[in-house]
Amino acid sequence: MPLFDENSPTEYDAIVVGTGISGGWAAKELCEKGLKTLVLERGRNVKHKVDYTTAGLDPWDLRNYGNQTEEVLERDYPKQRRTGYTTRTEHAHWFVKDSEHPYDEKEGTRFDWIRGYHVGGRSLVWGRQSYRWGPQDFEANAKDGVGIDWPIRYDDLAPWYDHVESFAGISGRAEGYKQLPDSKFLPPMDLTCVEEEFKKGMESNFKGRNVTIGRVAHITGDKGIGDRGTCKFRNRCMRGCPFGAYFSSNASTLPAAEATGNMTLRPNSIVFEVIVDKDTQKATGVRIIDAENKKTYDFKSRIVFLNASAIASTWIMMNSKSDAHPDGLGNQSGQLGHNIMDHHFQVGAGGRWEGHHDKYYKGRRPNGIYIPRFRNIDGIPGKVDFLRGYGYQGGASRGNWMRGVAEAGIGGALKDSLFDPGDWSFGINAFGEMLPYYDNMMELNYDKVDKWGLPTITFSTSIRENELKMRQDMKEQAAEMCEAAGFKDIYTFDNSYGVGLGIHEMGTARMGKDPKTSVLNKWNQVHTCKNVFVTDGACMTSAACQNPSLTYMALTARAANHAVEELNKQNL
Repeated sequence: MPLFDENSPTEYDAIVVGTGISGGWAAKELCEKGLKTLVLERGRNVKHKVDYTTAGLDPWDLRNYGNQTEEVLERDYPKQRRTGYTTRTEHAHWFVKDSEHPYDEKEGTRFDWIRGYHVGGRSLVWGRQSYRWGPQDFEANAKDGVGIDWPIRYDDLAPWYDHVESFAGISGRAEGYKQLPDSKFLPPMDLTCVEEEFKKGMESNFKGRNVTIGRVAHITGDKGIGDRGTCKFRNRCMRGCPFGAYFSSNASTLPAAEATGNMTLRPNSIVFEVIVDKDTQKATGVRIIDAENKKTYDFKSRIVFLNASAIASTWIMMNSKSDAHPDGLGNQSGQLGHNIMDHHFQVGAGGRWEGHHDKYYKGRRPNGIYIPRFRNIDGIPGKVDFLRGYGYQGGASRGNWMRGVAEAGIGGALKDSLFDPGDWSFGINAFGEMLPYYDNMMELNYDKVDKWGLPTITFSTSIRENELKMRQDMKEQAAEMCEAAGFKDIYTFDNSYGVGLGIHEMGTARMGKDPKTSVLNKWNQVHTCKNVFVTDGACMTSAACQNPSLTYMALTARAANHAVEELNKQNL
């Protein structure tokens, strides 16, 4: 990719901050519309295919089977270790160390901030679950009297869902669910035989509850998209996909932006301020610290897109203080940094299926089943004492040789038995909507700075009564559905959860109709600085219960189109 060098200009039509899912889309759309665009990434450069260093390694190639030592975990990952997976050696290089990028939590609260600082960001490691939001999700706040109303509705976003799905490549099955609109789909992945049993048994016992294969940003079928190949069913996606089969910025949007000749990429560029002209009240560009030489540089542009993530974009805005914005860029409403949301999960049930010992499955499917939301949906029975709802993700598999660790046996007979698959097991994990609470928030701590002299963040977040009531129902309904479908030895779980662990953080610079109660307008523009756009998770007004990345993509494409139209009209 064309990297910034000493001969590169310092003035552009557009600046995009961040290279993750929304940043990649902003770069693609703006460049394809003819804007000379500087793309800034705070972390190192990552070259597609070349830098996926663990993509071909087998478990026995990993020291300690991928586990870090207790000494390393305690020293470098005291918070990240709570995730249970970001510290594993096969992909720990995609996530930051707490020792190098510290943050704090107010006493009695917990926030799991899971970050990747490199070109591509978390688009290299996301779960790829891609679901449209439905009409009810954009209407819920107004209907329930929670937070503020969205300034847009589903119909505003539907054509942009179409737009991004065609390029990203979404595998799934058209079902016609009213609460979960269908996407433009590539061929679906298959359910296993036991998942089919669950679908048949559960749907026959519960009106309005359905099971489908997960909708994922994987290219399936016989043909790729552009230079991207098809999914090879290795299920090593978090290491980086050298085939480009799953959607990532590195495999898709950034190469598309590069192909226009309009993109300049500058890694190792920590944006810490949006510069605002005191007379025009417009942004004139951004100020960065070079992560390697720690020097400060200014870059100018006509528009700025902040896509650094829900927390990082808001951090930049909060740190961008001026006479016109003494409390941070666009914070006249006092809402900047508040209303942090996530999807609470780690609760559900599972069981064992008797039979189908003559059946198996092919490959390592990087996906599972999905049960769309059925609570508080018109026409679906079931009265509950909480607002909103949840969906389930999960699946079935057969036991492998590792079951032998706990089995009594010795010699050839034991070895022979471990070549046969074990029993079928099944489990589902719920993902629930979190309501926006003003005091779920982040603050800048100027007394504790990082190694670049920049303020760190202190979080104060927790789930509340509505989420706790929902979690109880999540667990109970999971068990009831497993039982009704005929599973045996059913168990339930409700594991430790902290806000942020779902990695779906949202809401810190929310959209709204009124500048007095929101930060952004219906086009993702800062109300009081119209040439700054925020289209990552920070912009979200509510959380729904579906994975949000597909919605970020659609919002970004829509905002970029509007930005260019406004530039052409000389309104920005």
